[in-house]
Amino acid sequence: MTDPTLLAVAAAGGNLLLLGVLSAVWIRNYWTFRNRQVFALCCFAALLAGENVAAIAFHLRMGMLYAESGGAVLVAAALRVLQFVALCFLVWATVR
Repeated sequence: MTDPTLLAVAAAGGNLLLLGVLSAVWIRNYWTFRNRQVFALCCFAALLAGENVAAIAFHLRMGMLYAESGGAVLVAAALRVLQFVALCFLVWATVR
């Protein structure tokens, strides 16, 4: 596994952890307030978690998709890192 692929998998794993924290807070809030917007946030977290699980699977099992383009691996890793940073801000704002 190349360094950018490892970075992308690690960032996607970190994203899953952060989404777990957000989901716990949002689900608790949904059961308390029964608000549509909070329900939408719960759905958002579930869908984004599914996307990160799929990304990990593609990076670990389907490396041939990126075999002809080393730049594609770098872009995928950069997108995962940007998503991680965005989720850090969202966790900070939610938990605070």
